[in-house]
Amino acid sequence: MRGNGGREKIIYGLLSLACFCLLLGLTGRELLREPERKDVSVVLFGDSILGECRDETSVGCKLQELAGVQVYNGAMGGTSFGYLDRGMRLGHTKDCMSMASLSASVRAGDYSVQRSARIRESYTEYFPETIQGLSQIDFAYVETVFIQYGMNDYHGGSPLVNEEDAYDEYTFTGAIRRSVRNLRTAYPHLRIILVTPTYSWYLPRELTCEEYNPGGGILERYVEAEISLAAELGVEIVDVYHDFYPHESWEDWEIYTRDGLHPNEAGRELLAGTLAACLE
Repeated sequence: MRGNGGREKIIYGLLSLACFCLLLGLTGRELLREPERKDVSVVLFGDSILGECRDETSVGCKLQELAGVQVYNGAMGGTSFGYLDRGMRLGHTKDCMSMASLSASVRAGDYSVQRSARIRESYTEYFPETIQGLSQIDFAYVETVFIQYGMNDYHGGSPLVNEEDAYDEYTFTGAIRRSVRNLRTAYPHLRIILVTPTYSWYLPRELTCEEYNPGGGILERYVEAEISLAAELGVEIVDVYHDFYPHESWEDWEIYTRDGLHPNEAGRELLAGTLAACLE
């Protein structure tokens, strides 16, 4: 009897081991499986101007509807072209979501830097899903990328240039240069279109972007630097700062924005129409 019991234990043990190995094999295949690729023609990179609204009235959805192409909105609020935390040197969590960092991830096809970020700020809950979506895009099939940053570089007082290092990602123009080079190196076919920040009003301060200087100068300095750099780099640029939002009187902020900064539905429609015209 004792011998039979021992044999039964051995048989049960072998069966359990076989089931475990089978389960481990299935799980391993699931982990190694490539994520389903997204069929996308246009990708939007940017800050909250493009990324705050993510419903059917968003710039991305409106652009898709107007242009008749598949659009992926990779814009994330509060992000910038370059790195902002100069003291910690990449210690600022959102720096890994900047265009300088994202372009490096697109070039490498590796988004582990962004996936490892733990951002606890409000209104960033959609960041992981956005990064997951970007990781599923094969940029070899993407035709056009629109890149609109600058507002948070301006708000953060980011320097415009480093005279000793033209590719310094801690400067506005250095981050643009680095981002364009990363994308061009990996995907030379990409049509890269820069989009300037929009005109803005700061309601609590009763100042416009023509008066408000957070440390690096007024917003137009960043806009003009970007326009000049686009010509130098040979990329297209859409100027939605000059002659875009009416700003003859203070109350004009209500026409196309909800708070002086972020576009309302009419503003998003205007932006989408402007980008769609580029695709035509």
